[in-house]
Amino acid sequence: MKKHNYSAGPCILPKEVFEKSAQAILNFNNSDLSILEISHRSKDFVAVMDEARVLVLELLGLEGKGYQALFLQGGASLEFLMVPYNLMKVDGKAAYLDTGTWANNAIKEAKHFGETVVVASSKEQNYNFIPKDYSIPTDASYFHCTSNNTIFGTQMKSFPETNVPVVCDMSSDIFSRTLDFSKFDLIYAGAQKNMGPAGTTLVVVKEEILGKSGRTIPSMLDYEKHIKAESMYNTPAVFPVYASLLTLQWLKNLGGIPAIEKINEAKANLLYTEIDRNPLFKGTAAVEDRSNMNATFLLENPEHQETFDKMWKEAGISGLAGHRSVGGYRASMYNALPLESVQVLVDVMQKLEEVFSVQSQLAE
Repeated sequence: MKKHNYSAGPCILPKEVFEKSAQAILNFNNSDLSILEISHRSKDFVAVMDEARVLVLELLGLEGKGYQALFLQGGASLEFLMVPYNLMKVDGKAAYLDTGTWANNAIKEAKHFGETVVVASSKEQNYNFIPKDYSIPTDASYFHCTSNNTIFGTQMKSFPETNVPVVCDMSSDIFSRTLDFSKFDLIYAGAQKNMGPAGTTLVVVKEEILGKSGRTIPSMLDYEKHIKAESMYNTPAVFPVYASLLTLQWLKNLGGIPAIEKINEAKANLLYTEIDRNPLFKGTAAVEDRSNMNATFLLENPEHQETFDKMWKEAGISGLAGHRSVGGYRASMYNALPLESVQVLVDVMQKLEEVFSVQSQLAE
């Protein structure tokens, strides 16, 4: 049976990426060596790293604009630490928007380095909306936000205009929609949502914002050292970087970000229309802030859970259970999830409605 993978991460990747990655594990570039065993300094892998870094900037429209793309390790969680280490000035401050668990974790790390101003938060409402109309201190070293909140199903639809550097955690929606990426001075993202398997982290940084903190930065946490070493300061995550390159190539061949954005909008519209139409379900996020990547929803009647769970599992759906912070269900619709899979989920939701409609009529 075909599986429809709604896992929030690590998540679904394009079929051709799985196939090419599998072949490379057996025999990479006809070398009779596995991608898992080759030297990261070999010409074959250096070419992979170079192409991946160039392709990132090409897809984001940042070529020739003073940006560098890095493939690092430690996940987005290490970037919570690296960002203030590199950007927050000694005796300075940084501004943060608190929109979810990961944003909150980033704030906790920043507090180790200096004054951390939370400009707005939706925590008291269990992060079910994106705050608006907040002010960013003009003397902040940078402003940090999280573009998409995987757990709570919210997504920033616009970003503030400010004269301070803008840093964005795009772990769960990078490469999914068109934005003016030049408005961001630093973007970071764990690979395991839209780009590749877990194990590498993408950082895209405007070089001119670096070297101004006045701090002594440990080598492994210093963006400038990683730039100078071309993402090879230490042994990189060879296989995740290679799989990420394959995914970036797949996206480019599809038509780039504008093409995948149309597909992602179609998937989100299909599911949210059913959530709003079907009386057995309700969404958890504010309508204007709903994420196109992670749709969170509940059953109106918890007594229907056993039947619904059985139905979607029998339909080959995987990874639909919601995070414990929200409960209910979470449908993660990352780039590689086909529209067909969303239709299967919608069909199951409609079937559930039919079942309980018949039962209700028989009971009358």
